[in-house]
Amino acid sequence: MASHPKARRRDSTAFVPLRGAEAERLGQDERREINWKRWGPYLAERQWATVREDYSPDGSCWDYFPHDHARSRTYRWGEDGLLGICDREGRLCFALALWNGRDPILKERLFGLTGPEGNHGEDVKEIYFYLDSTPTHAYMKALYKYPQREFPYAGLVAENARRTKEDPEYEIQDTAAFEDGRYFDVFAEYAKAAADDVRIRFTIANRGPDAAKIDVLPTLWFRNTWSWGRSGEGYWKKPRLCAEGDRAVIAEHESLGRFRLDAAPDPAPASLLFTENETNTERLFGVPNPTPFVKDAFHAAVVGGRADAVNPERTGTKAALRYSLEIPAGQEVRLRLRLSSGVPAGIGDDFDAVFAGRIREADAFWKSRIPDALTGEERTVARQAYAGLLWTKQFYHFAVRDWLEGDPSAPPPPESRRHGRDSSWEHLYNRDVVSMPDKWEYPWYAAWDLAFHMLPFSRVDPHFAKEQLILLLREWYTHPNGQIPAYEFAFSDVNPPVHAWAAWRAYKISGARGQRDRLFLARVFQKLLINFTWWVNRKDPEGRNLFAGGFLGLDNIGVFDRSTELPGGGHLEQADGTAWMAFFCSTMLSIALELASEDPAYEDVASKFFEHFVAITDAMNSLGGTGLWDEQDGFYYDQIHVQGQSIPLRLRSIVGLVPLFAVEILDQAQIENLPGFRKRLQWFLDNRQDLARHISYMRDDDGGHGVHRLLAIPSRERLERVLEYLFDEKEFLSPHGIRALSRVYAEHPYTFTVSGQEHRVSYDPGPSTTGVFGGNSNWRGPVWFPMNYLLIEALERYHHFYGPSFKVELPTRSGRWVTLAEASREIARRLAAPFLPDASGHRPCFGEDPRFASDPHWKDLLLFHEYFHGDTGLGLGASHQTGWTALVVRCLESLAGARLGGEPADTPDD
Repeated sequence: MASHPKARRRDSTAFVPLRGAEAERLGQDERREINWKRWGPYLAERQWATVREDYSPDGSCWDYFPHDHARSRTYRWGEDGLLGICDREGRLCFALALWNGRDPILKERLFGLTGPEGNHGEDVKEIYFYLDSTPTHAYMKALYKYPQREFPYAGLVAENARRTKEDPEYEIQDTAAFEDGRYFDVFAEYAKAAADDVRIRFTIANRGPDAAKIDVLPTLWFRNTWSWGRSGEGYWKKPRLCAEGDRAVIAEHESLGRFRLDAAPDPAPASLLFTENETNTERLFGVPNPTPFVKDAFHAAVVGGRADAVNPERTGTKAALRYSLEIPAGQEVRLRLRLSSGVPAGIGDDFDAVFAGRIREADAFWKSRIPDALTGEERTVARQAYAGLLWTKQFYHFAVRDWLEGDPSAPPPPESRRHGRDSSWEHLYNRDVVSMPDKWEYPWYAAWDLAFHMLPFSRVDPHFAKEQLILLLREWYTHPNGQIPAYEFAFSDVNPPVHAWAAWRAYKISGARGQRDRLFLARVFQKLLINFTWWVNRKDPEGRNLFAGGFLGLDNIGVFDRSTELPGGGHLEQADGTAWMAFFCSTMLSIALELASEDPAYEDVASKFFEHFVAITDAMNSLGGTGLWDEQDGFYYDQIHVQGQSIPLRLRSIVGLVPLFAVEILDQAQIENLPGFRKRLQWFLDNRQDLARHISYMRDDDGGHGVHRLLAIPSRERLERVLEYLFDEKEFLSPHGIRALSRVYAEHPYTFTVSGQEHRVSYDPGPSTTGVFGGNSNWRGPVWFPMNYLLIEALERYHHFYGPSFKVELPTRSGRWVTLAEASREIARRLAAPFLPDASGHRPCFGEDPRFASDPHWKDLLLFHEYFHGDTGLGLGASHQTGWTALVVRCLESLAGARLGGEPADTPDD
């Protein structure tokens, strides 16, 4: 068979080295010459109600440390704040507190509902946006919208409690909080003059029709590391804050050194407030406080009017500069501060010049990273997506052994904790800045989320991307048995094995051919061998090359919860679990071949992954006749083995599309340079023709001598049949990407009966109507970026092999035939569509909210949700999950490449 001529490269995704002032800072930080990343947005947006802070006997983290405790109770493992920053070890924190004169509490952190309170699980009930950041955080900007009316805390809780899972969530924008423009836009900006010299600018704009009062409290405090009776790494003696005059706070810490927070004289703070970052035990537990000055003192002083709540000596471990402002209608006030070390007092005569310079450099950096071929609206989407990605870094501290044991200064934990959540992960010791999914809804790393984050990161901060991928494989993260930790709610949960793919992609995106970081690739490969072995030993117990795995990140996708005991005592052979392992195999094969080009020692392991991939493919397609392939339907399904029967679960979902991801192309020219691998490959082709039939072969028809071999789970015929479903608007294809479940189940729900019990799955395009996995995520119809992106890449690889001879009807039954490259770009276009305004100015991700369509203070703002409605494109789930939804920038790059007339590269970013 003949292949297509060598494709042209897409200019928008070809490697372009970083240049300019921000690139120089990145290089200095990577070489450890200047610690440019010491300060950043590493402060969590929710530390309360996390697993780390839960010392309950039954693991009820939502109840043990609720929002109501957060202002009064000292955190054990981290801190949180509003639009804040901290150093990379979370020692000294800075954030904003606000009071509108009406709220019952000081606004020091974002409010939201816990998992049990929300009708669709936990959910932040605030309006805030990440507007800009550079990778070193030399410039950052964010926005919080603060109501002038009393914040509707009780109303949000009560109304969401009244609603069922069939109802939409009740959001703050559904209340009267922002009516008549009666709110403040609070902009926070940070600009670094040097690594330890951060200029800070708060702009508070009154959007309402009348003058309005507001108290603004820029707050500096130390994370409490001294109250737990422990010593050693991460524990320091009690530090100290004190006043210097009326406009400065001095901070002294034994490892961080001496810093100062200065305020400008115009306007000057009305007063300086000091207290201790210690729990108010009297308020919470009825026990006398060991110190008269406690964590919630500023709340007591500002909201309660208690001057005696703060330390008159103006010293402590928590301090605030209080500004009492009255802002005329339509006007704004700007506050200027400086957090620095080793520089003269004051905010500096160059304050405005530093901001102007950093903003100019940020503009230049993003101009070099975001393709010119994009429209203005598309560039806005890309820049804010990158901003969200960069703002969602967080200092994450968790030592499981210490957590299980309890602290010497606290009562011993109940014995049940020794056998409960995460008790088998005593080795885990995390004290790092890590990329989070969402710093409020998911303020903890999730392994498979992080893998997707690293693709856009590789374009703007390749060193950080590679270090993050290495970090999760280090021995203080990965379990001794080889399992990568999933997330703190259950480190032993099984996520899809995408880490190898992310490392391979980061390797290719972050360097030009011949100049890539082979040391990084070798380091991750060695650790991934251990992880692969864990998968094979734990998830294929019968050695049949058909794998289980449980929920595999897809929450409620199955007919029943795939992570629990199955009905009738059966077991599953999972189409996605098996396909993920083929995907893992094929990626490890590609990495091994790359490393073998300079080190023949890798040729043997490349042969191992080649043969293992083919064996899995054979089992997937042939075991027991047709494996997990259903010839009648032309689709891949899970199979349940129960009561002596093997029964396919004929539910068309993203589970049956995962087999398309496992596709790699072997280039004969590369193989010829690897004699050991070539010899074993030829033996295999000659002697295992029962398996070799799964390998396709093509030669270039452009006069060249290129020979390619395709490794893929589906044959061409089976691929064609699956793609008919994929591009059918009555099935998977939506106006905004590929749905996770076929729309056919809207009118004809799937049912499966076992042991006399009926299980039902319906098309559910919006929030989840089930309680599986907490009910805050839904895979029964919405569009999810990570799976869509893997489909885009897979179609590009299939196109490279099959070329223009392989066309699909898109949409199915439309009469419009396109190549697989064109099909991949169409998915990319649809994925970008929710963020782009239509003719009326509405962006589908915001639904019909008129503010986001026409209000000048709303219409250019963007959120990057966890997932999107399968029919309308409305953003759903976590509202700031710019982690994997930042993949929209990769989609936009693909569209820019098409406009430049390019075809997909040989392999993505090759």
